[in-house]
Amino acid sequence: MKKDFLLLTVALPLLIASPSYAVESEIEQRNTNKSTEVISDIPSLSEIELPATNAELLSQQSVPIEVNPEETQPETEQTPSDDADISIEAIAEPDNLPQSTPTYVIDREEIKKQGAASLADILKRMPGFAINDAGHGADIHTGTYYRGASINQSVFLINGRQINTNVNIYHGGTDLNSIPVEAIERVELYSGTASALFGSSAFGGVVNIITKEGYGKPKFSASAEFGSLSLNNQQATYGGSSDKVKYNFSFERFFTDNRYRVPVGAANRDEQGFLSNADTATSTYFGSIGVDLNQKNSLNLDVTALSSRRGLIYFGFPLQRDRLDHDGLNIGLSWKTRLGNGESSNLTTSIGYNQDYFSTYGPTGSFYRTGALDTQQLTARVDHEWKITANNKLRWGLDLKNTDLTGDVLSTNPSNIAKNETEDRSLFNTALFAVNTWNISDNFLIDLGLRQTFDSQFGNYLNPSVGLRYAVTPLIAVRGSWAGAQRNPGLDQLYVYDTVHGWEPNPDLRPETGSTWSAGIDVNFSQNLIGQFTYFGSSIGDRLGVIAGKWANIGLVDTNGLEAALQLKIATGWSTFLNYTYTDSQIKTGTEKGLQLGLIPYSVLQTGVGYENSGWQANLYVTYNSGARRSIFANSNDKPTDFAPSFVNLDLSGRIPLTSNLGLTVYLENLLDEQYERVNRIYSPGFTFRLGLNANF
Repeated sequence: MKKDFLLLTVALPLLIASPSYAVESEIEQRNTNKSTEVISDIPSLSEIELPATNAELLSQQSVPIEVNPEETQPETEQTPSDDADISIEAIAEPDNLPQSTPTYVIDREEIKKQGAASLADILKRMPGFAINDAGHGADIHTGTYYRGASINQSVFLINGRQINTNVNIYHGGTDLNSIPVEAIERVELYSGTASALFGSSAFGGVVNIITKEGYGKPKFSASAEFGSLSLNNQQATYGGSSDKVKYNFSFERFFTDNRYRVPVGAANRDEQGFLSNADTATSTYFGSIGVDLNQKNSLNLDVTALSSRRGLIYFGFPLQRDRLDHDGLNIGLSWKTRLGNGESSNLTTSIGYNQDYFSTYGPTGSFYRTGALDTQQLTARVDHEWKITANNKLRWGLDLKNTDLTGDVLSTNPSNIAKNETEDRSLFNTALFAVNTWNISDNFLIDLGLRQTFDSQFGNYLNPSVGLRYAVTPLIAVRGSWAGAQRNPGLDQLYVYDTVHGWEPNPDLRPETGSTWSAGIDVNFSQNLIGQFTYFGSSIGDRLGVIAGKWANIGLVDTNGLEAALQLKIATGWSTFLNYTYTDSQIKTGTEKGLQLGLIPYSVLQTGVGYENSGWQANLYVTYNSGARRSIFANSNDKPTDFAPSFVNLDLSGRIPLTSNLGLTVYLENLLDEQYERVNRIYSPGFTFRLGLNANF
């Protein structure tokens, strides 16, 4: 299998001999077609940096990737050096996306202002997301949902390469609390027809993490933070460019003991009344090197490595003492070339290697248990963008993925000894994808997508998608999308016994199948106020879950919801945003028929106001969570209809410039000091703080 995969990888660049798709923005197309009259001035979704997702949100910056105002160097990190004689888009970035569904973007400046310590921190303020527990000290089992879909039902990418590794027990192998924030340039979120480009399993969304590249003269930046719960965090980045070579290297180290008092009845409460076994230590490394070979070709290599050690908090009782080690490695090599005259056809070929190693171990009473999941993936992708005519754009290509999973199970408990085993399983997956965009007129476009998948475990299946966008007036646009999806069970769910939860595998599991849809309107109320409103829904049959301690297809879940995102510029230096998401994920079959799916709150509201001037920053964030239905009922008086109470959280962040290159950062979290229940009797620590220094040279 691996030999065939490598042969296909070598042959990939030879398979494509014609130009390829470049779904450029609607307005960009009009600019290139001088004879076409511009009827609608409303920006396309890919051009609007939407509410609560960009640097303009809580600052006066007009360019999302502009540097801090206090940085006075003549060459900024975002400006190519004078030595560069070409300008090729960053490797593996999805330059052009279907415009029939929103594209949300949050860049590194906004990430810094929010004080995000993990990818989960970043995503929790984006529209549609409900993340019950975030931060490096959070439990890895916490619920993360986008429009009612779990993290396993979404696709996560680094520079356009998928990093989900077919492991489901530990949230799809994507630990959102252990992504190196220092290496992130921006995070993009999209859904709908775009799912045809990146995976049939995207019932939820597609999250693309774009990493930093080096530009201009070499620069070094560093920060150090200390705070509550013995928190300490050090970050460093060095990057720049020389002639045709760009480079960036980042390092991040984080530790917190995460030990604080919790109320009676809290999960993992020790004899002294403290949250136990919740410490976290992570080290992350990132490096990228890009080479512009000539005016039409460029290469990029990026490597991300993770080492994470933490206690494992489970929702139930009694006291959990298990530990979780997670080591990850992601390597990607991409080649981007402009075909023909380089204006209407671009080809990107990428090869990737991804490994996730999870190991759990610890005592259970007088017995001991260990469990390890080692997933290794080889991936290859050809992505071809072709502007066929001024009104017709095609993006198509090929995905290859080979997955090897080794699962080791060992328990000294006599009742579980029979389940001790080592499983070695492999899976090969091939997919052909295409999305075609037609501009029927200057203000009306249609996206049509297809993804044909060939899977060695679950056979062949086709997932279509369709989307449209119509600018009713220069200030109002309506849009809609529909996409079919299929998510296959993970190899661990099929074959590996879970020693932590005591869940048994089930080789007879069926894939989850169904569809997602959305309908929305974008409104430019004024020059300073933009709003987007979306109705979304999904229907997922044969949804995977656990029944009587064994993985099973639990039945049908229907989701309907509303999403609102508003961005307002109050005055120079001032801005504000508001995001609201209502999600009704109703179980339609089984013993819990009619109930809300566990861990998904009905309502989540995020709003913020900020001010920035001459390097000074102040940002106030407010979160409202209506509370989620519990998924674990460990006490005798628990009922399946029990919800965690609603809560309001208030955070304040700020920056004080000390010199042109040095600043003091302050993050005050949970100003109301409310020890609310995050999820399933895991409680927040109340008020916490972080103080730090950051420097740029």
